[in-house]
Amino acid sequence: MSPTFLIARKDLRQYFISPIAYIIVAVFLILVGWMFRNILIYFINSARQFSSVAIGQKPTLSDNVLRPMFGNMNVVLLFVAPFITMRLIAEERRDHTIELLLTSPVKGWQIVMGKFLAGLGLLAAMVLATLIYPISLQLIGHPDWGVVFTSYVGLLLLCTTYVAIGLFWSSRTENQVVAAVLTFGTLLFFWLISWAAQSAGPVWSDVLTGLSLIGHYTNFGMGVLQGEDLAYYLSFTGFALFLTNLSVEAD
Repeated sequence: MSPTFLIARKDLRQYFISPIAYIIVAVFLILVGWMFRNILIYFINSARQFSSVAIGQKPTLSDNVLRPMFGNMNVVLLFVAPFITMRLIAEERRDHTIELLLTSPVKGWQIVMGKFLAGLGLLAAMVLATLIYPISLQLIGHPDWGVVFTSYVGLLLLCTTYVAIGLFWSSRTENQVVAAVLTFGTLLFFWLISWAAQSAGPVWSDVLTGLSLIGHYTNFGMGVLQGEDLAYYLSFTGFALFLTNLSVEAD
């Protein structure tokens, strides 16, 4: 087995040695489940009202359940991701085990990719566990599985970006709390950056909108896969991992 996967396996195991991973996963699933329940109840009530009065636009599972559910998951992941990534390299620095990794026959990029795969693996497992909610919609209707597929693709791409940014900040400090705060601040900045586009000029408006993390998710949520959105997330992730590799090799 390659060093990258050995590091990823070790870090995934480390997550579950302490109760932190169990708490984070449980909180994530409970929050998403509670939101899904409320959205579904509202949809059922709206559908009943439409059937009795037939006024307005008929509510659909895609527009009134799936998109709000995935939108809420995006928000929850924004808060959860920093707690997943904060320990990946910061803990190694605090315990002075990073020196052992760097002096072992393992390249810097292999360390970075191993840590990245560990964090992404946990986040991806959390996200895919929510598949139970769209599957359960088959009991009351016929959800658009194209929208479900593209929404999950978008979520997983968002997760790669979140983990890459979190990994970079984790490589810059030995304090896990500081790493989590810096990660959350960076993610929130790129979430809200499109707001500034409203008051910027024509050129800067396009630039700021193009840098928005959540702005590039919109097409995925509508069931559309576009190359520019895929390129954005992959480029953002690759650049953050490149910076992390420079940070690690500078030690």
